[in-house]
Amino acid sequence: MIKEAIIKLSQHQNLNFDTSEAIINEIMNGKATDAQIAGFLTALAMKEATVDEIAGAAKAMREHALAFDTKKPTLEIVGTGGDHSNSFNISTTTAFVVAAAGIPVTKHGNRAASSKSGAADVLEALGVKIDDSPQQSEAILEQIGMAFMFAQEYHQAMRYVAPARKELGIATIFNILGPLANPANASMQLLGVYDGKLIEPLAHVLDRLGIQSAMVVHGRDGLDEISSAAETDVMEVHNGIFKTYQITPEQFGLKRSRPEELVGGTAMENAQITRAILAN
Repeated sequence: MIKEAIIKLSQHQNLNFDTSEAIINEIMNGKATDAQIAGFLTALAMKEATVDEIAGAAKAMREHALAFDTKKPTLEIVGTGGDHSNSFNISTTTAFVVAAAGIPVTKHGNRAASSKSGAADVLEALGVKIDDSPQQSEAILEQIGMAFMFAQEYHQAMRYVAPARKELGIATIFNILGPLANPANASMQLLGVYDGKLIEPLAHVLDRLGIQSAMVVHGRDGLDEISSAAETDVMEVHNGIFKTYQITPEQFGLKRSRPEELVGGTAMENAQITRAILAN
């Protein structure tokens, strides 16, 4: 199937949801060669992935993840990364605040890819054991209202994709699939994107995946976050209803920060920033 898909994509034809899901299943079952995977990813990147293609791929990724069973609705707070802002771990710090406010958070993340410190790195620097089993994390979620799912542990089938991605060295669909493949199937999500052009399609992807409520955001200063230094563009989806708007720091009684105030550093430096914020 992957061979036929490569031909179709190279002719700038779109794949439907089911075909995209089937191809990612084929890849993650170890049935595609590195050359086929590289060809598929390159052809898809050149055409640009559609909502159906992204949603089908994300569904397959979720199906291949280790199961995380939650007994309640949870929230995922995550960014795509790739904004080259070198900001501290804003989403991860926010997750602590939200959990403390009583909203259960199932945070899914990995080590750094385009920055010095990913979610897993800063949590490890904070003393968090990042490689707990699903059963251990389920118990932690019940106890404290927040759990972390380390992508390398939960998405082990990604080992079939890693060699081709490394050899290619270009952005592919997998750069945005991680934030869409929460193993706990969180019913709510705050998703930051590195490019404003991704706001609308990824909001529709989340809707296709059955999200109950989500916000897809992009700071006009380039952040894949709700920015405290600029306006933020938002698309919100709630039970299939979409709305678009902008938010500013001033709406929340905040003075705009300077971009340099959001800059982080190593995992240890970012852990210190997170501790300082949470201590206030």
